Amino acid sequence: MKSGALIRLSWLAVLALAAAPAQAATIEVTIDKLVFSPATIEAKVGDKIEWVNKDVIAHTATVKGGWEVMIPPKKSASLTLKTAGAVDYFCRFHPNMKGHVNVAP
Repeated sequence: MKSGALIRLSWLAVLALAAAPAQAATIEVTIDKLVFSPATIEAKVGDKIEWVNKDVIAHTATVKGGWEVMIPPKKSASLTLKTAGAVDYFCRFHPNMKGHVNVAP
C-alpha cells in the first residue's frame, strides 16, 4: 500500500472515531443506613443511574412532579436520564434521604 493511501485510511479512521457517539455511562449510587452515596452526581442525557439498596427496607428515588424509582430492599433499580437539568430527589418513605443530579445535554 502506498503511503498516501495509508495516510488517507488513517485519517478516515480518526474521523470515524471522532464521529462515534459517546458511550452512555452507568452511575452507581449506594443506599446504606438511610443515605444516598454519593449524594450529588454529575451525569449526561442517556446515562443510567443505578441505585443499589444495601438496607433491609425499601426506598425510592423520587423527583417532585417527575420520576420515581422504587428500590426494593437488598436489590437495585435504575433509570436512564432523558432530559438535561438539575434535579433534587428524595426517598418518599424517608424524606430526610436526599440526593441531587446535574444532567448535562
